[in-house]
Amino acid sequence: MSNYNISPALNKNKVFLVNLSELLGRLDPAYNIAIRNSDLRTKYPTEQIGKLVRSFSGGTPSKANPEFWEGNILWASPKDFKEFYLTDTEDRISESALSDSSTTLAPANSLLIVVRSGVLIHTIPVAIAKLPMAINQDLKALIPDERILPEYLGIYFRIYNDKLLPLIVKHSTTVQSINTEQFSKLKIPIPPKNIQQQIIAVYVESLQIKKKNEAAAEKLLASIDDYLLKELGITLPASIENSLTNRIFTSTLKSISTNRFDPFFHQSKFIANINAIRNGKYPAKPLLEIISENLIKGTLPRQEEKEGKNPVVQINCITSDGTITLADLLTAKDIFTNEQKLKIGDVLVVITGATIGKIAQWNYEGEYFLGGDIVKFQTNSLADNSFVFHFLRSAPMQTEIKRNITGATNGHMGPDDIKHLPIPIPPIEKQKEIADHITGIRQQAQQLKEKTKEALSKASQEIEKILLA
Repeated sequence: MSNYNISPALNKNKVFLVNLSELLGRLDPAYNIAIRNSDLRTKYPTEQIGKLVRSFSGGTPSKANPEFWEGNILWASPKDFKEFYLTDTEDRISESALSDSSTTLAPANSLLIVVRSGVLIHTIPVAIAKLPMAINQDLKALIPDERILPEYLGIYFRIYNDKLLPLIVKHSTTVQSINTEQFSKLKIPIPPKNIQQQIIAVYVESLQIKKKNEAAAEKLLASIDDYLLKELGITLPASIENSLTNRIFTSTLKSISTNRFDPFFHQSKFIANINAIRNGKYPAKPLLEIISENLIKGTLPRQEEKEGKNPVVQINCITSDGTITLADLLTAKDIFTNEQKLKIGDVLVVITGATIGKIAQWNYEGEYFLGGDIVKFQTNSLADNSFVFHFLRSAPMQTEIKRNITGATNGHMGPDDIKHLPIPIPPIEKQKEIADHITGIRQQAQQLKEKTKEALSKASQEIEKILLA
């Protein structure tokens, strides 16, 4: 190897030399650099996970048989992996489903791991089944032998997620999955049981802090709508029972001839909701009257247009709480107009797909561009950007956005529908007062989330200190 050198023109963090005899398992650079970076140098003996656990996967009972889905047996799938300790599932099945399908019952205290899912591109989801539960085909249940505690094994996967992920996940053009052979050969440190218990205690304490902070943050964020609607004098209509009688309604020819000609759009609950917005303390104007320019639509780069120098904000960058993360930005070539460059204060609206109506506000310096299925705008002198951002996220406005979605399979909201969304317009000073107050609440909630990250990071560092030589 001494006859070969890396050109100074190449990024040395992405290029490395390796002897053929040193290649391990797979002939691809990502895997082999991960092998080099994953040396944990633990002070405890290690064993391949395939020799530590027995495992099995499950299946999905037929959806064609409704009786299979009317029981009380918990049935876990990847969508249930929200907490470390799993005590409930969205779906439940019957005894006949368990006996007449490929699903399998995992015993209480087994470790469940997602082995096939798009989320495996960045995370290995694991959870402890606190109760017996059936599992679907995208999961495996791991039953450790007497040498290892299930919680310790699950914590190990969570703490070392970034190091383990490239070693065991195989990527495809459709969905990611765990490579069974490489997973089985993964070596796990085996501390004495009292040390495993110590690690569990450290991690559980951080989870308790997380739960407490998240509850406090959720309470703060839930207070925003009450404050906003009170300040605007908007009283929402009482919820109506979803009965057949209440689903039957009449409408005038005039109202349906100037709008969509479908019953969903003209439901009584939607009419009551928009009337509540319009009958508040302040007059409501359509969005088109308070924006400084036309709505700007983003661009979705084609495959051949990717890997350029321009960072692109896509739908997945916009979180459910209205913030924007720049962790996994797409980059593209020079395909964007100057209008599509993001500016401080821009309000972003997702207009296509499962997350239509997600709203965010851009507050980053630097040159970034608007990606596909998103529109952006700035307000004129009648309105404050932040006030409009907060109002678009409110419950009545999200209901109005839902009303305007078209398309049975892949939903869409057209620019004209967005332009006609009604926005209450208090005096500009009042708008800024409301926006500042809500921003303060959101900042308090964000501080609680940061404390949660600190607690989890501290726990990870303490656990690594216990495990590493």
